[in-house]
Amino acid sequence: MNEHLQLVRQLHEAMSYPQAGQGANRRPSDMDVIKHQALLMEAGSTALYAIKVTEIVDILTGLVSLAYIASAAIAVQGGDITEKPVSWRQDGSVLTVMKIISDKINQCAEGNCDNYSELYHLCLHLVRGFINADFDKAFRLVHNSHISRFKEGGESIYGAADNHYQLKMKYSPDLSECLFE
Repeated sequence: MNEHLQLVRQLHEAMSYPQAGQGANRRPSDMDVIKHQALLMEAGSTALYAIKVTEIVDILTGLVSLAYIASAAIAVQGGDITEKPVSWRQDGSVLTVMKIISDKINQCAEGNCDNYSELYHLCLHLVRGFINADFDKAFRLVHNSHISRFKEGGESIYGAADNHYQLKMKYSPDLSECLFE
């Protein structure tokens, strides 16, 4: 199992958040797909806005959040993150980045683990190649932030109201230490 998926499953278990057993590959409910799609769109919007204002740390936060949410959608289904090649090549245009992020988020509306895996791998690729940052470290910092907020009784990304996921970008940790010089 992918190590980042294990971290997300760990958070779900700590919160007693419903998720299928590993390997179950359960088809998500329509509401699960809609919840995850809304979160993906919100995190994607954050990443794209950060591109607009050229805030590298915020772009990193948005991309790692997208990967985290994609991993959460896979965990809920009991799937695994599968290796997916990324066919994006850096051409110097931020429009290309915007288009591929938007397209991958849109494809996730099918609720398919393969599409979530493709989005996860795109985020990993963009963080390493476009941003030049440590994806693993950033993912762990985001995860540790979610775990500590949950353990402290504070808000989590999986808000309490109606048991809906809620992305709380304002509570994201500072990922500047993940950037390579």
